[in-house]
Amino acid sequence: MSETMTLVTPPARRRRLSVEPAPRPRAAGQRRGIALRVLLYVVLIVAAAAMLTPFFWMIMSSLKSANEVFSVPVRWIPEVFVWQNYVDIWTRADIGTWIRNTLVLSVSVTALQVVTGSFAAYGFSRIRFAGRDALFLLYIGTIAVPWQSYMIPQFIMLSDAGIANTLWSVILLQAFGAFGVFLMKQFYETVPEELSEAARLDGVSEYGIWWRIMLPLSVPAIASLSLLTFVNTWNDYLGPLIYLRDPSLWTMQLGLNNFVSSLYDVDYGVLFAGLVISVVPIAVVFLAGQRFFVEGIATSGMKG
Repeated sequence: MSETMTLVTPPARRRRLSVEPAPRPRAAGQRRGIALRVLLYVVLIVAAAAMLTPFFWMIMSSLKSANEVFSVPVRWIPEVFVWQNYVDIWTRADIGTWIRNTLVLSVSVTALQVVTGSFAAYGFSRIRFAGRDALFLLYIGTIAVPWQSYMIPQFIMLSDAGIANTLWSVILLQAFGAFGVFLMKQFYETVPEELSEAARLDGVSEYGIWWRIMLPLSVPAIASLSLLTFVNTWNDYLGPLIYLRDPSLWTMQLGLNNFVSSLYDVDYGVLFAGLVISVVPIAVVFLAGQRFFVEGIATSGMKG
């Protein structure tokens, strides 16, 4: 009886019992993973330090005297912090007017690009019409055309219209952007089309769908577009240089450049104080919208 039971024992079970591997040591693999992670952190810290060093030098230079800014060897921390530089930039230059003009341009252009870009993106992503894809590719292709190739015809056109030396010239030129349309369209394509179809069945117009459904769902993309547009407009130098000739219309970039060229002996400590002031609004806007910016860039490349 026992021999029979031995013969009918399943061979698969015997194999499993005989070939079970012994637990492998994992200490070496864990040490390797920790070493790679530490190396990655070191590389990221070095890269971050390399990017932040110019900003640190700019801030420290704004607190130095004129002769100490370019001292050799480089002195990173000033011996005496010259806070008077921030007072001088307000008294010796019309920086209040520069900040006001730059804010007007940046906020106006950002608002217009969000409205026009999101509305055009809704048409390209949700409205079906003949030649839609070809028209979208043609419009997006304008991103590759450098502005220098058509800035002279634009200047002639705005001069003939009588708005060349006004803030409206810069606002109207930058009210539309192909990149904003592309970014918003990519995000709209991640929104289920069933929502639009259900709204149409309820009698909602296309304008209502865009305003009441698509815009509230696209806050991350709107934040990304707003941040990029605000920063680009705030840092723009060539556009205001061409169209804004009246000193009362100068932006921060034009004003600081004129502050350098108008002085025979430039006080670079005061100049760096103005540069620090010009960076503060961008830093505040970026820190406030950083979470939405990362989310918007990440989701705008998805299609599902």
